[in-house]
Amino acid sequence: MKRIGMLTSGGDCQALNATMRGTVKGLQNLFGEVEIYGFIDGYKGLVYGNYKKLKPEDFSGLLAKGGTILGTSRMPFKEIDNPMPDGTEKVPAMKKTYKDLKLDALVVLGGNGSQKTAYRLSQEGLNVIGLPKTIDNDIYGTDYTFGFQSAIDVATHAIDCIYTTAESHSRIFVMEIMGHKVGWITLYAGIAGGADVILLPEMPYDIKKVYKAVEKRVKEKHFAIICVAEGAIPKDIAKLPKKERKAKLAESTYPSVAYEIADKMREKFDSDIRVAIPGHTQRGGAPDAYDRFISSRFGACAAELIKKRDFGKLVVLRNNEVVAIPMEESAGRLKYVDLDNQAIENAKTLGICFGD
Repeated sequence: MKRIGMLTSGGDCQALNATMRGTVKGLQNLFGEVEIYGFIDGYKGLVYGNYKKLKPEDFSGLLAKGGTILGTSRMPFKEIDNPMPDGTEKVPAMKKTYKDLKLDALVVLGGNGSQKTAYRLSQEGLNVIGLPKTIDNDIYGTDYTFGFQSAIDVATHAIDCIYTTAESHSRIFVMEIMGHKVGWITLYAGIAGGADVILLPEMPYDIKKVYKAVEKRVKEKHFAIICVAEGAIPKDIAKLPKKERKAKLAESTYPSVAYEIADKMREKFDSDIRVAIPGHTQRGGAPDAYDRFISSRFGACAAELIKKRDFGKLVVLRNNEVVAIPMEESAGRLKYVDLDNQAIENAKTLGICFGD
């Protein structure tokens, strides 16, 4: 009987349960009986041997359930060789748990940091399969990650709701969308929601160009929607050396970038300026139909890789095909929004300002 370990690590998202379900259903159909060891709260459960022994039927009904039945936590890769607070060495402890349970494979559902740790464990000799989870869609090597489309839907719905109140009251709304380092959610939701301005971390903005775009919109329609990613920064700060840039950003007294931009809008316009932040709603709730679809395919592929004993692989989506790539191709690399992305050019044709 195959013994499979499974964990969810890092931030939660809508399709973690759906992806685990797909993996387990695939394993059950390929192997018949299978033992599933679900580690509690991510890598922390693997370190301390804290797990639940689950049956395939325990995954029934999870396709539409958000969150993760295993719980999750963050264990930054940059601290992987630092001991736990009680002195436990992380990597040796994880290897011991794996070997003590006589696991045939470990399936890791996680984002960039989690997949770097998964690759490290693979290098240490464990049979590991990675599944690409993150609402940010920033895992290098895959066109889509599970959780991304559901987050877009939530963010777009929030923009839709703000749109009507902005129009009713002739207000300028600054909406802050999740994305510290990359702006995929803001780009997609901003276009889908009809935003007038979209500000991304990859494209430092000139506030004067934002003023101009908002002024034009307010003259025409009396209201405007600015969608800004959490990590968006102005050009004058972006051009500073990294150390100076970080110090400058740390000096800010604003709760977040949306409040700073709103304040700058107040200096220029007499309109009522408001801030709206959908926040963690973007990673909560049930997965949408696309995420359920792609998660099922990802899970099936993971099961097939285990069947073939093709380990050290990350399951990815490329050109609408679910395939597997060596973990080293992706580990440690972020997928940024390409400034030549056709979606950006299309958006500019529609009159959307990016502040560049």
